[in-house]
Parts: sequence; structure tokens; C-alpha cells
Amino acid sequence: MNYLLSLITFLPLVGAIAVLAVPDDRNKKYTALGVTLVTFLISLALWIGWDSSNAGMQFVEDVPWLPQMGLRYHLGVDGISLFLVLLTTFIMIIAVAFSNEHVTERVGPYLALMLALQTAMTGVFVALDMILFFLFFEATLIPMYFLIAEWGGQNRMYAALKFFLYTLAGSATLLIAILAVYFTAGTADIVDLQGVQLPLGLQTWAFFAFAIGLGVKVPIFPFHTWLPDAHVQAPTAGSIILAGVLLKMGTYGFVRFVLPLFPDAALQYGPIIATLAIIGIIYGALVALVQKDIKSLVAYSSVAHLGFVMLGIFALNQQGVSGAVLQMVNHGLSTGALFLMVGMLYERRHTRLLADYGGLWKSVPVFCFFFLVVAMSSAGLPGLNGFVGEFTILLGMFAHSPWFAVAGSLGVILAAWYLLTAFRQMAQGPLTNPANEAANLPDLNVKEMVLLVPLVLLFFIIGLFPNLFLDKINPSVAIIVESHQVGDAHASWFQDAFTFSSGIDEK
Repeated sequence: MNYLLSLITFLPLVGAIAVLAVPDDRNKKYTALGVTLVTFLISLALWIGWDSSNAGMQFVEDVPWLPQMGLRYHLGVDGISLFLVLLTTFIMIIAVAFSNEHVTERVGPYLALMLALQTAMTGVFVALDMILFFLFFEATLIPMYFLIAEWGGQNRMYAALKFFLYTLAGSATLLIAILAVYFTAGTADIVDLQGVQLPLGLQTWAFFAFAIGLGVKVPIFPFHTWLPDAHVQAPTAGSIILAGVLLKMGTYGFVRFVLPLFPDAALQYGPIIATLAIIGIIYGALVALVQKDIKSLVAYSSVAHLGFVMLGIFALNQQGVSGAVLQMVNHGLSTGALFLMVGMLYERRHTRLLADYGGLWKSVPVFCFFFLVVAMSSAGLPGLNGFVGEFTILLGMFAHSPWFAVAGSLGVILAAWYLLTAFRQMAQGPLTNPANEAANLPDLNVKEMVLLVPLVLLFFIIGLFPNLFLDKINPSVAIIVESHQVGDAHASWFQDAFTFSSGIDEK
């Protein structure tokens, strides 16, 4: 047995202790950045050592934890969780590096909380025991709460408390459902549970309990109202982590637990979640369109983009679910980059209002170029990463309901609208505000470009060579979909729910 996943998971926690122990802020920053870099390099061993012929769990660690209760310390990754682990270790480098340049107060606790949060987020993606998953899932709450409450904006306490209460309420329903499954099946191990057929009654109410608990974290409409406040008030690094990784814990939970454990309930009640996803896509985009605060605009764009992910998951076929997994990664990169660039601009001008900008092409052309590329990635421009995920999701949904696919595609149009509108307000037009002139507003420096260039390269790599990722994702998704007949042509839930047949055979 190797302990690679334990090392990737807990090394940041060790780093958090080290950050608190070293004597001065400069060394604390070097230590935190060094830990994230080393963790990322170690996590690359997952990609390098990946066995493409094995669609199941790899790098497995399985030892008794509470044997008298049948609970195990069981870790593993498959094609679904592989890229979410890599996303976590990569995004944390960006977040810590940005923080090192701009955080000056209580540096040690700030960086220690970020590293502790990394351990909890990684644990969510590698845990194969539901109780262990829940412990990691809940452990993310405390560091993020304090990051917002202690280093956030003017209304940080309100935003932090709202985030805490929403997540805690959702987690209560999630825990009840997890315990019900555990006591019914006699195990909390997800690998063992894949061979268990749970009673339909349990599937039904547990499906909705999981949907609420995980839906708050996504967040899916109408559980989204905590997110804009949290994003706007969080420090920049907090927003990068929240958008880049933390929200993926909810969507990942739907793929890892809801689809395989409650296949009958997913088929029967999938239209409800898909409808909420469509509402979230359109609602989030329309609200983003009228935002005056750039950070608030990006926050509402997350509601829309994660609606796309949920739509793909509840296409209940391999194409849709694989597209959703890829889009989780895409959203983490693109929206994380948007928050990063908003933070860079805020550190220069100390305002996020679109009305305070204009004509930035003339003063900061390099910034505007990168912002345009990032915005087009988020909008789903062909050739960039966002297009591949959204297109694959829409193809998967079209196989069951062209109407839902068409409704979802409106989100693509609206995303281009609000992102280009924001870019036009910021970058184009006359440069009338002296604070935006080149003499007062410096362009991106080398350190900032070092953070942005890898993100942009990944946009193009995923957009041009998606099979590098989908070839690893598809086999693992197939196990979840095919072994439970989720999304088979004969069990198209859209046909049952809406008496509409697309006439397209699922392959």
C-alpha cells in the first residue's frame, strides 16, 4: 500500500503548523508557498502514474478506522476525482502566491487557515468512506468562515455568518441521509455500496436530503443566496478558493454519491433538479448582467455556470456527466482567474465599481488582454476550455430533451453578453478618470503574469486537446452510469416526465 494520497492530503496541514511556528512574516510566506508547490508536484505523480486501463479506484489506501462500526480510512481516486485533486493543489499555489503579495496583517493565521482548508478540500475528493467524506466536508467550513470573517470586506461578519448557517443547515440533512444509508446497508464505504440496491423509499427521501445538503454547497438555485455575499466580502484569495475548489465539493458529491446510491430516485426526480439548474443558469446570468460591482458579477456568473454542471449531471448519461466533471475543472480555472484579476485591479484602484473604470486599454493593455482571454474562457469561446465542457453537457442533455438543451444554451449567449458588457465598460471608451491613466495605474508586473500565464495555457490545452482529460474521466463515469442503468435509452427520465422523445439513441 502506498500513502501518496495521505501525503497530498495532510502535507498542507503540517505546513499550516509550520507556518505558525516560524518566526517572521517573510518566512511564513515562503513556507506556505513552498508547501503548496511541493504538494502540487507530488500530486502530479497521480497523473504520471495513472493506469488508463483501470477505470476503478487507484492509489488506494484502505485501513481499519473504527472496525467495530465497519468504518475504514479508505482513500482513492478515479477519473472523476483525479482532476479535482490536481485542481485543488494548483489553485492553492495561485491563492497563496497572491496572498503573499497583499496580506500584511496576521499573516501567520491567514496562511495557516488556507493550508488547513486545502487539507479538508483534498480530503473531500479522495475519501471513499461517507463518514470520512462528511468529516472533511464539514472541516472546510471553519477555515473559510474565519477567512471571510477576519480578513473580508466591510460586511464580512454578515457574509461569514450567512455562509456558516446555510452550510451547517445543509450539512445536517446530509448527515441524516448518510447515517440512514449506513445503518440500512451496514457500510459507509462507497465502493461496497455500489453493489447495494437500497429500498426505493429510502432512496427517495435520502435523494432529497443529499440534494439539499450538497445543493447548498454548489450552490443550486434557490440555495444560492449566501454565495454573492460570501464572494463580495471574502478576501481575493478566499474568492479564488471558493470559486476554484470549494463549490466543486457539492457537484462532486452528486456524481460520487447521489447517482450511484439513488439511481431510481435520480431517474424519477431528476427533472426537478434539472429544472432548478435551468432556472439557475438563466437567473444567474440575468442578475450578473445588471451588476455594478465586478466581483458581484463574477459571483452570479458562478451560479449560472454551476447550473450548467448540474444540468450535465442530471442528463444521467455518460456524455452529460463527463462534460459536467470537465466543466467543474473549467469553472475552477476560469472563475478563479476572473477573481484573481478582479483582485489585481482592486489592489490598484481600491474600487470594484464598473462605473469607476473605462478606457483601460490605453493605460493597462496587458491586463486587458489577459482579462479578455479569461472572460472568453468563461463565456465558452470555441478553442478554449469552457466551450468543451458546455458543449459536451448540452450534447448529453440533447439526447434526452432538446428543450432543456435549448434552454441551457441561452446561458451561453447570456454569459457572452454580461462578460463582454463588463469588458467594454472597463476597457473601452474614453479614459476620463485621471485615476485610470497609465501614470496612476500600473500594468501587470512579472509576478502577476507568472500567475496568469499557466491558467491561460490550461485554457488552451483543455480547449484544444480535451481528450487528454476526457479519456481519463469517461471510463470512471461509465461505471457509475452503466452499472446502475442511469441514463439508458430505455429509462430516459425526460421521456417519462415530459412524454417527449428526442429520437436519439444513447450510446
